Amino acid sequence: MNGSRGAGARASVAVVGAFLLFAGCSSAGGGGDKSDGSGGSGSKITQQPKNSDPFWVNPAGNAAEQVAAYVKAGRTDDAEQIRKIAEQPTGEWIGTENPEQEARGFTEAAQQAGRAAILVLYNIPHRDCGQFSQGGAADGNTYRAWIDGVARGIEDRPATVILEPDAILHLVNQCTPAQFQEERYFLLKTAITRLKSLKNTKVYLDAGNAGWGHPDQIFQPLKQAGIDQADGFAVNVSNFYSTQDSLAYGKQLSAKVGGKHFVIDTSRNGNGPYTAGKAEENWCNPPGRALGESPTTKTADPLVDAYLWVKRPGESDGTCKGGPQAGDWWPEYALKLAKASD
Repeated sequence: MNGSRGAGARASVAVVGAFLLFAGCSSAGGGGDKSDGSGGSGSKITQQPKNSDPFWVNPAGNAAEQVAAYVKAGRTDDAEQIRKIAEQPTGEWIGTENPEQEARGFTEAAQQAGRAAILVLYNIPHRDCGQFSQGGAADGNTYRAWIDGVARGIEDRPATVILEPDAILHLVNQCTPAQFQEERYFLLKTAITRLKSLKNTKVYLDAGNAGWGHPDQIFQPLKQAGIDQADGFAVNVSNFYSTQDSLAYGKQLSAKVGGKHFVIDTSRNGNGPYTAGKAEENWCNPPGRALGESPTTKTADPLVDAYLWVKRPGESDGTCKGGPQAGDWWPEYALKLAKASD
């Protein structure tokens, strides 16, 4: 309904481990903003300028690997298109099995590059109301243990956390079964408290998008979930609404939750939302979309802490419109997003 989120960082621990091994064995002399991907000459992945974009670019992510594959195949034009994705920081979606190891791997790699990791936590029980990204932790105790694992992995390293896409919206629209709603509020509040106990972690609770409804419907649930303890909220996660519309929505909502700041997911909003299909399906792998504004902390409004690419462009929303499983890399779609942003 609001955008399938992906199943987390598939094989992330392995690639982060490989990056850390490389970094540890490299010469200490360079000091620049370049980080090697796995593809050798012609496929190196570069960090963005820290003064405008302090977030970590994963040099071993799916897009970086695709750049290397295209270079090897002689598809240099396509490699340069995918580089538009590979050289931007994107959210690392923490998986269910090894949260401590994944969070530690990402934040250590980011710290070595002098950057902050963007982590997405998407494991609330009864997640996604049975849609493409259904699942989540088995129960509240399992979820709290998972959050604690993430926190142990982050420690005092810099991290920006996007907390539980859709979790609040699915309370508001009653998609989450009534018997689990009180527990969800408690789990979200507990997660915020645990994560904010960390020295250098920022937490933004997901707050929907400009096309979902009116801020009047969501501000009280945000308060009940502990938004007062968080750094702010996130809008447009995995969706396509324009930055302008997202800014207007976020400012209205901010005014109702004590002036909290917010971040906007601009990863795929370059052409705005798709409106030609069925309304209930327009969020899932829509055609004709484009990359949005690059991640940065230099935004159009002081209430907006950052434009982020929370959703990793090129990863499927789900098995719709010919797409693979939610969260799987889809190079053809990634290429279309990149080319449409020219």
